[in-house]
Amino acid sequence: MGYRIGRWLARHWVVGVAALVLGYLLLPVVVVAGLSVNRPSSRLSYDFHEFTLDNWAHPCASPEMCDAVLRSVRVGFVTTVVATVLGTLLAYALVRYRFCGRAAVGLLVLVPMATPEVVLGTSLLALLVAAGVPQGFWTVVAAHVMFCLSAVVVTVRARLSGMDHRLVDAARDLYASEWQAFRRITLPLLLPGILAAALLAFSLSFDDFVVTNFTSGTTVTFPMYVWGASQRGIPPQVNVVGTAMFAVALLLVLAGTRRRRARGAGQPRG
Repeated sequence: MGYRIGRWLARHWVVGVAALVLGYLLLPVVVVAGLSVNRPSSRLSYDFHEFTLDNWAHPCASPEMCDAVLRSVRVGFVTTVVATVLGTLLAYALVRYRFCGRAAVGLLVLVPMATPEVVLGTSLLALLVAAGVPQGFWTVVAAHVMFCLSAVVVTVRARLSGMDHRLVDAARDLYASEWQAFRRITLPLLLPGILAAALLAFSLSFDDFVVTNFTSGTTVTFPMYVWGASQRGIPPQVNVVGTAMFAVALLLVLAGTRRRRARGAGQPRG
C-alpha cells in the first residue's frame, strides 16, 4: 500500500505543487470575492459578518468611487491603444529589420520595465515640474504609456519570434506587396499576441498607483481612491469592482482559448 502511494505521489507531485501555487495566487481573489458579498460589522472592519447582495445591487453607493473607476478605465483605454500600436510597430521593426542601433533600442525598451516605480515616478515628476507641464489626465496617460510600452514590445516580440517567416516569403513570391503580406499573413498570426499585450497593458495601467501618484496632480484614479479611502474605511463596493474586473478578464481569456481551440479543431489534418 505504501509503495503504491509513493508511486502515485512520484507521478503526480508536479500537479500537486502546481495546484498549491495556483491556490496561493488565487487566495487574494477569493478573499476579495467573499468581501464583495459581505456586510462588515463596522466601516473599519473586514470581518465576514453577514452575507448580502446589496453591494452588487448598488455598486455606485459612493459617487466618488465610480468616478475614479471610470477615470481609470479611460486612462487604461487610451494607454492601451497608444502603447499597443507603438509597441507592435516597434516589436515588428526589432524582429524583422536590421538597422544601426537595433541592439541598443532593444535594451532601452526594457529600461522602464526594470526601473523601480518610485524612481520612475519621481523622475517623471521632476521632468514635469522642470518643463512647467501641469499634471493631470494626460500626464498620467503619458506615464502609463512609458511603462506599458515595454510590456507590449516584449509580448509581441515573443510572438513574432515564434512565427514562421517563410509564410511571408511565400506570399512575397506570389507577388504580394509588403503591406498585403503584413495584412493577410503577419497580422492575423500576430493578433493573439497583440490582444494579450493589450490586456496586459490595460491591467498594468488600471492597477498602477506609484507612478500615478507622482504624475496625477488632482486627478484621482481608482487605486488612488482606494488608498485614500483606507484611512477612513474602504467601502465594500471596492471589492465588487475588483471581483468584476477579474471576472471580465477571466471571461476574455476563456473566450479566446475556446475560439482558438475551435479554429484548431476546424482545420483539416494532414
